[in-house]
Amino acid sequence: MYTTDESMRIEQESHLKLLHEKLATAVGALVTGEEWMRALMVSARLRAYSAMNGVLICVGLAEQHAQGLVPTDTPTMVAGIKQWNSLGRTVIKGQHGLVIRLPVFGRYTAEYPDAPEATWRRLGNWERLAPGEVLKRRLVNTKVGRVFDICQTEGAPVEPLPAPVLLTGQAPESLWDGIAAQIAAHGFDLQLVGSAAEIGGANGLTNYLTKTVQVRTDVEPLSAARTLTHELAHLLAHGPSAEDATMHRGIVEVEAESTAALVLGAHGVDTSRYTVPYVATWASSVPGDQVETVMRTFDRVAKTATTILGQLDTAQVGNGLPPGLDRDGHTRQRGASRNGPTTQRATGRTREVVSR
Repeated sequence: MYTTDESMRIEQESHLKLLHEKLATAVGALVTGEEWMRALMVSARLRAYSAMNGVLICVGLAEQHAQGLVPTDTPTMVAGIKQWNSLGRTVIKGQHGLVIRLPVFGRYTAEYPDAPEATWRRLGNWERLAPGEVLKRRLVNTKVGRVFDICQTEGAPVEPLPAPVLLTGQAPESLWDGIAAQIAAHGFDLQLVGSAAEIGGANGLTNYLTKTVQVRTDVEPLSAARTLTHELAHLLAHGPSAEDATMHRGIVEVEAESTAALVLGAHGVDTSRYTVPYVATWASSVPGDQVETVMRTFDRVAKTATTILGQLDTAQVGNGLPPGLDRDGHTRQRGASRNGPTTQRATGRTREVVSR
């Protein structure tokens, strides 16, 4: 006979197994260019969530739409029950949560922030820091969580987020300058060329030895900005020092092109006119599990695009959270700091370093 804690653990593992199976089925469908592009556009609107949870949210809402439970299959603003309640809204009776995976963090302590990983000690549930120790959180597990789209709630009105509007061929305002600044910040020199013939028939070229990024400019501004973003994605994710720098060439190009598509999508650009390489071509040629390959690629694309977008001072579509919540899903307080978590010794106010 199981104890209460053991029964809860078994139930949690069962839910996680079913969630993984649902994710595998959804990711398996992303091997077509059309579904891949659709997933990128969803991810552009749900940047507050991981790529994996973005897929699960989209699949969950689509399932409920097919059952006639919700009016749309496209998520717009997503949050948990307590978050919606804090904004004066409640979940409509009869609505079912969209299942996602939530991180479970353990608390670890050491004598100083840069202590070797092996010396960090995990604290018990109610254990406090000793004087002089520092604290950080480390991802140790995952659990099932539930969130709701705004269409599943009612109550206080939520003002729609402004959506950028672009003319055909027009690049989002300040996007070129913002991307160029990020390239320069990484020590690369941006060189403009008159045609593709000058760089071997390509639209853009990143050279890690000479630390240069070359982009053709005999195209419409939007296309040039897309190419520049493509090259920045290479610089961030595929440089010689990158963990997967020697990955399959097809994956490298899919990731760079997809990152550019996601960044443009976050600016309200319809990227359907651009071609993302057929995903099945490279996914099936890479050793190992195809679903895992596709998911790792999608996750890398989402993280790279989020890094780029976070440093741009441009008008962007929402990140998936309703207005009034910060990037961590907490009710935003007036004058609240936007700085990330830091470390401080136990003798003062203790803050945490988050290690994922």
